[in-house]
Amino acid sequence: MEISYLGHSCFKIVGKKLTVIMDPFDPEKVGIKLGKYEADVVTVSHEHSDHNFTRAIKNEFLLLDSPGEFEVKEVEFTGVSASHGNFGDEERGKITVFTIEIEGIKVCHLGDLGSDLNSEQLEEIDGVDILLIPVGGVYTIDSKAAAKIVSQIEPKIVIPMHYKIGKMQELAPLEEFIKEIGIEAVTQEKIKVTVRDLPEKLELVILKTLN
Repeated sequence: MEISYLGHSCFKIVGKKLTVIMDPFDPEKVGIKLGKYEADVVTVSHEHSDHNFTRAIKNEFLLLDSPGEFEVKEVEFTGVSASHGNFGDEERGKITVFTIEIEGIKVCHLGDLGSDLNSEQLEEIDGVDILLIPVGGVYTIDSKAAAKIVSQIEPKIVIPMHYKIGKMQELAPLEEFIKEIGIEAVTQEKIKVTVRDLPEKLELVILKTLN
């Protein structure tokens, strides 16, 4: 299984049987390039243009944009409802946190999560191996809240997203999260991982933008 970072909150996950694009963004909104991609499944955490730009996908695909359990080509998807705002769901509404169980590895994309996860939500996403987490604040949790959630979920690998980039200058820089979480970061072009490759201790991986 391979994970590439397309920028902002967008990732491409490639398995043996399918390709997934998560939270594609409008290049005009974010201020960085996004190419055209093929995918079997596209997940959208919420209907904001920096997360739902499905026009970037050039073929027919299955769109997952709501809570529930789904199976596609032996890959299991679970959508869990969560809050976008810091002061209750009324502030910015709901998002969907997606987990993907692919080739024995569980990946969780927290979308534009804006508040702590409660015990029920943590139970629903239990067993995460690779966590994709927003860290830039303003529209999402900030670096301090993100570090707390990492400690609650206990993934093997954490990959930050949704930080200062392009036109998103109001967001906090990535360095704030690296400092907060307090472990050495490894920068990579992409992640290629099998179950046997998963580390015993938490690893912080910074993925370079593919575009």
